[in-house]
Amino acid sequence: MGRDFPFDDCGRAFTCLPVENPQAPVEAVVCNLDCLLDTMSHRLGPGSPPGVWVCSTDMLLSVPPNPGISWDNFRGAKVIALPGNPAYARNHGVYLTDSQGFVLDIYYQGTEAEIQRCARPDGRVPLVSGIAFFSVETAEHLLATHVSPPLDACTYMGLDSGARPVQLSLFFDILLCMARNVNREDFLVGQPPQMGQGDMDIGSYLQGARAELWRELRDQPLTMAYVPDGSYSYMTSSASEFLHSLTFPGAPRAQVVHSQVEEPQLLGAKSSVVSCLLEGPVQLGPGSVLQHCHLQGPVHIGTGCLVSGLDTAQCKALHGLELHDLVLQGHHVRLHGAPSRVFTLVGRLDSWERQGTGTYLNMSWSEFFQKTGVRDWDLWDPDTPPAERCLLSARLFPVLHPLRALGPRDMLWMLDPQEDRGKALRAWRACWRLSWEQLQPCLDRAATLASRRDLFFRQALHKARRVLEARQDLSLCPLIRAAVREGCPGPLLATLDQVAAGAEDPGVAARALACVADVLGCMAEGQGGLRSGPAANPEWMQPFSYLECGDLAAGVQALAQERDKWLSRPALLVRAARHYEGAGQILIRQAVMSAQHFVSMEPVEPPAPGRWVVAECPARVDFSGGWSDTPPLAYELGGAVLGLAVRVDGRRPIGARARRIPEPELWLAVGPQQDKMTMKTVCRNLDDLQDYCQPHAPGALLKATFICAGIVHVGSKLSLREQLLHTFGGGFELHTWSELPHGSGLGTSSILAGAALAALQRAAGRVVGTEALIHAVLHLEQVLTTGGGWQDQVGGLVPGIKVGRSRAQLPLKVEVEEITVPEGFLRKLNDHLLLVYTGKTRLARNLLQDVLRSWYARLPAVVQNAHSLVRHTEECAKAFRQGSLPLLGQCLTTYWEQKKLMAPGCEPLAVRRMMDVLAPHVHGQSLAGAGGGGFLYLLTKEPQQKEALEAVLAKTEGLGNYSVHLVEVDTQGLSLQLLGSETST
Repeated sequence: MGRDFPFDDCGRAFTCLPVENPQAPVEAVVCNLDCLLDTMSHRLGPGSPPGVWVCSTDMLLSVPPNPGISWDNFRGAKVIALPGNPAYARNHGVYLTDSQGFVLDIYYQGTEAEIQRCARPDGRVPLVSGIAFFSVETAEHLLATHVSPPLDACTYMGLDSGARPVQLSLFFDILLCMARNVNREDFLVGQPPQMGQGDMDIGSYLQGARAELWRELRDQPLTMAYVPDGSYSYMTSSASEFLHSLTFPGAPRAQVVHSQVEEPQLLGAKSSVVSCLLEGPVQLGPGSVLQHCHLQGPVHIGTGCLVSGLDTAQCKALHGLELHDLVLQGHHVRLHGAPSRVFTLVGRLDSWERQGTGTYLNMSWSEFFQKTGVRDWDLWDPDTPPAERCLLSARLFPVLHPLRALGPRDMLWMLDPQEDRGKALRAWRACWRLSWEQLQPCLDRAATLASRRDLFFRQALHKARRVLEARQDLSLCPLIRAAVREGCPGPLLATLDQVAAGAEDPGVAARALACVADVLGCMAEGQGGLRSGPAANPEWMQPFSYLECGDLAAGVQALAQERDKWLSRPALLVRAARHYEGAGQILIRQAVMSAQHFVSMEPVEPPAPGRWVVAECPARVDFSGGWSDTPPLAYELGGAVLGLAVRVDGRRPIGARARRIPEPELWLAVGPQQDKMTMKTVCRNLDDLQDYCQPHAPGALLKATFICAGIVHVGSKLSLREQLLHTFGGGFELHTWSELPHGSGLGTSSILAGAALAALQRAAGRVVGTEALIHAVLHLEQVLTTGGGWQDQVGGLVPGIKVGRSRAQLPLKVEVEEITVPEGFLRKLNDHLLLVYTGKTRLARNLLQDVLRSWYARLPAVVQNAHSLVRHTEECAKAFRQGSLPLLGQCLTTYWEQKKLMAPGCEPLAVRRMMDVLAPHVHGQSLAGAGGGGFLYLLTKEPQQKEALEAVLAKTEGLGNYSVHLVEVDTQGLSLQLLGSETST
């Protein structure tokens, strides 16, 4: 049989193992070669000097992360040995070494005495494990031999020169001559283990080859590195051993990797399923293995079976049968150039060796002949000697039927041959049949690998659908990369379209669209510009309009039709990806709009025209949990944020005022302070309001406030003048101000929206409670299209220290719990809390896009971090209830690390330098909001440190335009007051 392997048509190296690498950047089945490469690269290789590693691929290896191999004063070659018990060693090779680790001899299938001589103190022996390392010097000596006869016959150079081929063993020819106890005479007359009795005539030829090796390599030292915690298992042709190596005896349940199983409860313990798609009831007994199968139940595979390479077309043959202790395989073959499928069936206990009595289907040949009616002349030629009549040479396997395609039935009849009065036997005899020996050269490995790939992606599409529809926190990025690299993104895109179009839940649809964006981004292969950017190209407006009006199926279909025009080059792919993210934003917007359910108002007597209603608010500082309040995290994960309402330098820096005016117009003004309005806008008709959803348009926030307050309806048939006169008898004037710099990170824009809504609604004769206002701001920010979470308005509208929470559900509802702190702790906190303006403005837009992309991709680090943000908020609340400044400092430090994980790039270099300088003086510190600039807040070790820290920062170069500010917890929150009338500014 040589190196042929009866249980995998692609050989031992490409045998798929029931292991998964969750860190792998690209999703793929793990075969033995992958594991060996990983072991060589990350466990055995590190630390070795320059040289050549050689590794066999016909064994399963397990090596601990730090095997402790010493390379001190190394020269020559080194073999790696793994432990085995003496009984196992009787059929394998073992090393005999001296106390320094030099190899004295190598025994193959040694006597009991020889094996005992090699035993370690723990009773185990060092096995020849298929791995050797050659130093540069030794490798050059070995290389020198390939051009000198007769060793040139080991290479194609010699064969092409007409030399007779010669086969040498790495361990029992090349390395053996370097072992110290081996003498020249014994070495020259010895024979490598794979040489049979019939090969005596090449003995002299081999002697010449060994003499050449002795001359070149004898002076090179050979040492052994023993790895006591590793394990080695040669992949023999025993089905029992193979099944044992692919199942985990101690496992409480089945190992299922890269497979989709509809009824996993039917899989027995200690069984394994690799790269399969199992639909309906497929039962698998303990200790059985399924590989590369697409089966539709009912199928019952009992204990001790290996089934591989079957498709739905063949699995009908299994209906009504129960298999036990059998190996059933489907093979791809080429017969005279034509592709074909062949099925083989053997028993788990059958031997593939030529020697011995031999069995078939776990029974003796005579029993098999009696049971089935098959005769020995069906299987072997009359002149085949009895000694050679074995499983390898038996013509058991039909490869061609004169009238129909073959299937597993052409073998499975042998399990119960009485059923059909010899019809199956006649059909089997009518087939052209081959033995396993004859079949082996016909195996079509390219077709095998191609069909495995197709099945892998078939189950991967089922996985993608399941992960999305079941809202699992599992990243599809490795699968997306696999589909793009293998050149088959089309079916994946089609599946994502189907999931998005059929989703009941806007969150599922939005994530499916985000995955489409990831596929397109991946297809661009890192070219084509930045992923974050605008998404308002007119070509995409038609699909967007379907989504806006709630027709998801039409929207997804229109997106796909538009997408097809953007696949030709990287720049177009990236722009298409941005528009898919834009489409996702529309669905997020609709999900967040559900917060409107919790917006309610009470009618009151409106103030007289000309009377100002003034709303003033503190800023907010977030102490824990930020990002978890951002849609879609707020309703997919559930959010929890601890925030403080704060005055800056003793002032409440954010406010708005509104009043009614006789003119049926809207007068809008924005400024840095209540009495300084720098930007004024007048809206006289509805056209003046049309840019309410463009955040950078003049007065956009104020225009959106009128629309969300229900004062103006932009889609109405009535003009602005008619609407205002009909309902209010005139127009409104609305001013907003913020004393904080743009991009401060203190929640300005959301708090400003809350203040504007509160003042405007009161001026219009309505009272809105704080809880309703929190939800109204969520709605307003979606109308404005800035997006954003709920923590800012919770932080600035509700007084003091509180935790806001939203559950993982829609409609999106925010609940607020005020935190009670020990008496006197607020005063102490105010003495230790400081704000430092870093001089850098923060741009949250791209940060937000990046975070949403990472969340929708369910990158494991981001999912884990999001969960810990929520968990950490509850710990932070405990620290406030205890009134412990050092604990709160730890909370801030942890929180800043979490923010950096969530949004890499949110810590500019100048800010890092500032934080390093301040570190010795503080319990903890963090940038406010999403980071990237704005305000840094600190919890100082000593009270009242403003001047001291100003002095510390003044001594540090390169910090730019910073300033230090006093900060105190505000216990009032949003305040509303009615003032007397005054002339308009």
